[in-house]
Amino acid sequence: MNSRVQYVYKASLIGSAYRFELADDELQWHVGRRSGVWPLASIAMVRLSYRPVSMQSRRFRADIQNDRGERLSILSTTWQTVALMEPQDNSYREFILTLHRRLNAKGINASFVAGLSPWIYQAGLGVLALVAIAIIGMFVRAMWAGLWAGAAFVVAFAVLFIWQIGGFMRRNRPRIYDANDVPGDLIP
Repeated sequence: MNSRVQYVYKASLIGSAYRFELADDELQWHVGRRSGVWPLASIAMVRLSYRPVSMQSRRFRADIQNDRGERLSILSTTWQTVALMEPQDNSYREFILTLHRRLNAKGINASFVAGLSPWIYQAGLGVLALVAIAIIGMFVRAMWAGLWAGAAFVVAFAVLFIWQIGGFMRRNRPRIYDANDVPGDLIP
């Protein structure tokens, strides 16, 4: 069985396309003038994460690392124009799930990691705690001074902040997963 799955995206508007092709026993990649072939058996780690940007709030990322420490990054969006970054949900999902199935079928002992690095995640939680303390302080101060509009603004800002940052932190919590159970919140 020789079924190949391809995935192509542009990481920037000016740069060349990133092209990946998954064969039964290898991962071929082409980035600009660089290219390579990794045997699937050499893949040591797959990390999935959620990485929104201002132009695209539904952007996912897969980092694949081989046993020599080399790393490839695959994004779920591609640049179309100066103002348009287009999601490629179906083709990205198919590529990532096929990679997991083939690694599992070959019995490859790769690590499957979801979310951010634990130390980055913990630092983010620390910053969020400081921001929460500051927001609570501003709310209490506004209430104390009788500035109801200011207090309402602080509450509205807190709700928006929790909605935006809370979703990012929830999806990117560090965890280990099984190749048969890819986290649904980290693929489109």
